[in-house]
Amino acid sequence: MNTAQRYEFFAAHEARGHSECYEQWSREIACDEEILALIEQLPEDKRQPNLVLGAARYLGAEPSSFADFKAWLIRHWASVAATATARRTQTNEAGRAAVLLPALARIPGPLALIEVGASAGLCLYPDRYSYRYDERVAIDPADGISGVILDCITSGNPPLPTELPNVVSRSGVDLNPLDVENADDMRWLESLIWPEQQHRRERLRAAVAIARTDPPRLVTGDLLDTIADLVAEVPSGITPVVFGSAVLAYLDPDSRLAFEKTIRDLPCHWIANEGVGVIDSVAARLPHSPNPTRGSFALSLDGAPLAYVGPHGQSLDWIAGE
Repeated sequence: MNTAQRYEFFAAHEARGHSECYEQWSREIACDEEILALIEQLPEDKRQPNLVLGAARYLGAEPSSFADFKAWLIRHWASVAATATARRTQTNEAGRAAVLLPALARIPGPLALIEVGASAGLCLYPDRYSYRYDERVAIDPADGISGVILDCITSGNPPLPTELPNVVSRSGVDLNPLDVENADDMRWLESLIWPEQQHRRERLRAAVAIARTDPPRLVTGDLLDTIADLVAEVPSGITPVVFGSAVLAYLDPDSRLAFEKTIRDLPCHWIANEGVGVIDSVAARLPHSPNPTRGSFALSLDGAPLAYVGPHGQSLDWIAGE
């Protein structure tokens, strides 16, 4: 897929229905040779729409017509290119905890959570958030309703827990972990949220406030090189759970296979929340292909598919047992 096709695909399949601004900008970029030429000056792994548009937003680009955005982008291209080169797409969507929760509930605790591609670690707090499934099932922390309330629509009769998991430790690994105490890092996370999605921005700020009361331990490194040590550090009597959301797609196919082999050999459980098709062994076990009413991600536990889910945790379509 070349750069033009990448932006056209993003407009049609990711931004449509979620961000009118990003849909318009991406569709126009796909047809604009001048802007495509600028983007193609970047390394190939830095040309992705979320990263380039996030960098522009981080530097002050506001929703506008494409003509105005193009003029802004050309004027500020040197800064946009530098930001995109230095940063990574590290969307840290706390909403994904809503689809991780039923998988965590199947694992006996107490739990030591270890997140790969942790970003700022906001998904390491499933026990600190409140959940509303189908606007009828409410699950809250023992001390009351959380400042982060996650809404999720379900189908397929998922086995929703009646209480939150007992999490006793939180750690993670990332090539460039973000610090919840660092205002610039948090501004970058906000820039990765699409312009119209103010509710996600507010949720991010609330999740950051929770994380600041008990910051996670985040290690800088490659997940292939660090995961075994993180699992080995978990004391006896505590169940290690390695999980990740939308991270393995950034690895090449050989590295994905290497990670899967590594994780299967470790004394831990593994929850994966990845795009359908990202993990070949999981994709091969899906009961049927997703249709437009199903999420574009597949949730699995120890390699067994559990559900199709929305990329930001907004939907959960349970398929285990089909």
